[in-house]
Amino acid sequence: MEQAQKAPPIPLPPRPILVYLSLLVIALAGMVHTLWRLYPEPLAHPWWDIAFWALLVAWSQRIGVHLSGAIAFSHLFLIALALTILLPPWLAPLLVFIFHLNPDLSKPTYPWFKDLFNRAQTALSTGAAALAWHLLTQGAFFRVGNLDLSEGLGIAGAAFIFFLVNITLVSLVIHLASGEKLAKIWQENIRWSLPSALILAPVALLLARAYETPLIGGWGGWTVLLFLAPIYLSRFYWEETVRMREALETQVQLLMQALDAKDPHTRQHSERVAAIARDLTRAYLRRYKDSEEAKRLDPQEVYLGARVHDIGKIGLPDAILFKPGPLTPEERQLVESHPARGEKLLAPARRAFAPAVYRIVRHHHERWDGRGYPNRLAGQEVSLEARIVALADAYEAMTAGRPHRKAKTPEEALKEIVDLAGVQFDPRLVELFQELWSQDPIWKDREVYLSHSTSPLSSAVWPLPSPSESGSGTSQG
Repeated sequence: MEQAQKAPPIPLPPRPILVYLSLLVIALAGMVHTLWRLYPEPLAHPWWDIAFWALLVAWSQRIGVHLSGAIAFSHLFLIALALTILLPPWLAPLLVFIFHLNPDLSKPTYPWFKDLFNRAQTALSTGAAALAWHLLTQGAFFRVGNLDLSEGLGIAGAAFIFFLVNITLVSLVIHLASGEKLAKIWQENIRWSLPSALILAPVALLLARAYETPLIGGWGGWTVLLFLAPIYLSRFYWEETVRMREALETQVQLLMQALDAKDPHTRQHSERVAAIARDLTRAYLRRYKDSEEAKRLDPQEVYLGARVHDIGKIGLPDAILFKPGPLTPEERQLVESHPARGEKLLAPARRAFAPAVYRIVRHHHERWDGRGYPNRLAGQEVSLEARIVALADAYEAMTAGRPHRKAKTPEEALKEIVDLAGVQFDPRLVELFQELWSQDPIWKDREVYLSHSTSPLSSAVWPLPSPSESGSGTSQG
């Protein structure tokens, strides 16, 4: 008789993360005590009302929508903000901490320390939001004539403080787990989540006031449930949208893994090109944010285009792709057809991909001097996103090597790119690339990047919340 296999033990996170978790719990206890001293309000609600909101906290987590990887979106933000309005400020973070029931908690492999972090950081965010709400709504400080704007500003301030604390705490733990730069993680998180937080803030205020306005049976809970019904139903739309996006991303990932598997020299080539291109795009947006080209530039579109830029090589014969010697004119013509092949291969998904992705796929081998392929475009005739990926592709290919060419060191590759500014590459992009390179990004050294991207620390141990030219030119992948 076979014995049931036990689940493997959950590894502990690194010591800095354990220390960080301990500090969060201590900070939460201190915040609750401070709020109790500052606002010793008696509990005016009966126990069944407290139980109702506690169930809403737990329910909001059970219906979360997974966006990508370990990131999920739930309605806890709305419930927590409503609690800061309705309950004494010391009680709201306690309810969130106790009843923050993660749906994955029942899994034997779910790390207890991740659950503790999620509870503590969300409760701290709720406590900070409660403090902001009470400070901004005490007295009639914000009036325009007879119009009192205190509650509007109060909920906006509470939402912003909740968001700021939440994003900072999550970014810090990702930094401790992965080693990525804290500022970069923080900026990435704030960019996509801040608009949602500010838009949802008035909804939380309406939710609290709906509870105080009984419409059925003299109890505000029924009003809240009616109010939440359409929000709950919207979850199914988002789930379907996320499912379709994940299916598309999975297909792209499979295609790129199949291409990488054909040649060990290009392992994770497109992934590294995408990382370089995304950083270069963000640097361009910081430097030239007011330019017309920058207004049309999207880092996520550039990243996706870089991930699939070589997809047209899938149909090329291995004997040509891996040929150790020079290519014949016929063979070179076939290799140079891969941008057009890639564009054609992605044609059925034209509604799913932005036009920038297709421009990258088709034009990532064009040159600044017009001697590239397939259309011999020159200068700004080549789209900005394609010029960015062309530079990232060249650097990655040079430092990766090919069957017929030894890999260059990062210093040698940088020198060649600088030498070809205004010839093969956009001079402004070369200047930005040189500045980024000097900051020692993770993609600078290929071996460091590969070891980092396959590290178990960032996936299994700590799943967090919180995609060839030769001659005078530089070779590209």
